[in-house]
Amino acid sequence: MKVILLADVKSKGKKGELVNVSDGYARNFLFPKNLAIQADNAAMAEMESRKAAAEHHLQEEIDAAKSLAKTLDGKSVTLKAKAGSSGRLFGSITSKEIADEINRAFSVSVDKKKLSVADIKNFGVYTAEVKLYKGITAKVTVNVTE
Repeated sequence: MKVILLADVKSKGKKGELVNVSDGYARNFLFPKNLAIQADNAAMAEMESRKAAAEHHLQEEIDAAKSLAKTLDGKSVTLKAKAGSSGRLFGSITSKEIADEINRAFSVSVDKKKLSVADIKNFGVYTAEVKLYKGITAKVTVNVTE
């Protein structure tokens, strides 16, 4: 009997998969525990529509990340910091400060965990990489002034 799994079933398959199981296993174990439904035409159509919707949402996320990358790529932000007489900063510039400045300057929400930048402990120009999605990144120039 062909069934569509509603949850992960050990040694049978993952949620949403179409699997072939014995009739007794389906009637006595899978159906009573609501782990699967019979794969009739209505269930197959619903499964296909769910897959299509998931693919559509994934494509929307990728498109949004690409447009955000175009917005941010090559842009520059300026941060002001205090330093001692030797020119070294008091502390350092953190990814949170950079993310806040990007949010303020471009009205774009960027998470500090998605920023990759070297330790900034001196004045100068640095490059920060913003990871927006798997394989989609943007490079932002960070200018640290006194």
